[in-house]
Amino acid sequence: MRAVVGLRRWRHNPLRRKTDLVEAWVAFAAALLQLLAVPALGWICGALTDDSIQRTVRAQHAELHRTPAVVVVRANTPARDTADTESTTERDKGNPVIAKWTAADGSRHTEIVPSAPPTARAGDTIHVWTDGLGQLAKTPMDLTTAHTHAALAGFGAAAVATALIESGRGLIVWRLTRQRYARLDVAWAQAGPDWGRTGAGS
Repeated sequence: MRAVVGLRRWRHNPLRRKTDLVEAWVAFAAALLQLLAVPALGWICGALTDDSIQRTVRAQHAELHRTPAVVVVRANTPARDTADTESTTERDKGNPVIAKWTAADGSRHTEIVPSAPPTARAGDTIHVWTDGLGQLAKTPMDLTTAHTHAALAGFGAAAVATALIESGRGLIVWRLTRQRYARLDVAWAQAGPDWGRTGAGS
């Protein structure tokens, strides 16, 4: 709104300079981009990111299996970081156990599960993610997390675009200001020697 008001003011102001009009048009263009282009860019970036992540999530869920496992005993050795069970929250709060399970191909496995729920005891059933060979695998990303990452990507793209537009506007205004000062210096240098003299038009 300020850009529109400024543009109308300078268009009909007899004291306006060319740089004033250029600055007003630049402000108007920047405001227009902020209102239209930035939201569109953020939405497009978020949609494309969401589509890409969704394909990855579907591929992960197609390759991995959520398999029930029976806790044998709580493990006393540090667990490796290559696998977890339910989610990142449970991974952080979990504890290592030795569990056994039957893979999708019928093979039997007994391994250390690094992130069993804290309440898991011997004989309890937990769920682990396994690959095609029945080996432990990292938990695939869930849909909620995927949508969150996509939304953050969209907001990030919009923020970057906003910063670039504002930086461009600021740079143009800075150059226009330098031009004004340069022209003022020239005009002052031309008028300076005759300043205050009789008949010099002062």
